[in-house]
Amino acid sequence: MKAEAQTLKGHLDVLLLAALEGGPQHGYAVKEALREGSDGRFDLPTGTVYPALHRLEAAGLINGTWSHHDGRRRRTYQLTEAGQRRLAGERVNWREFAAAVTTLLDRPPWPATG
Repeated sequence: MKAEAQTLKGHLDVLLLAALEGGPQHGYAVKEALREGSDGRFDLPTGTVYPALHRLEAAGLINGTWSHHDGRRRRTYQLTEAGQRRLAGERVNWREFAAAVTTLLDRPPWPATG
């Protein structure tokens, strides 16, 4: 099952922040980290990833710098302190949300009411 970009709406930013947690990466490497880290389920188009990276940069959550590699110019992104704080907060929120959903899904069926 491949996740569509629309399915990830609302979660993409935190996934991109998590992909950058290990250190600076260029945009394509971030895209590949999501794909590989999800066993291919989050194989997002570049037209989804790059605008989100630009949005995170504009929000001050990541910092981008230009570099040259093998004669090609590319942008490398890394988390800012604000991005690290946001990622930590989103992790807490996600774990609380996932625990609540798991509790609801794992309980026996509710009795029918009236």
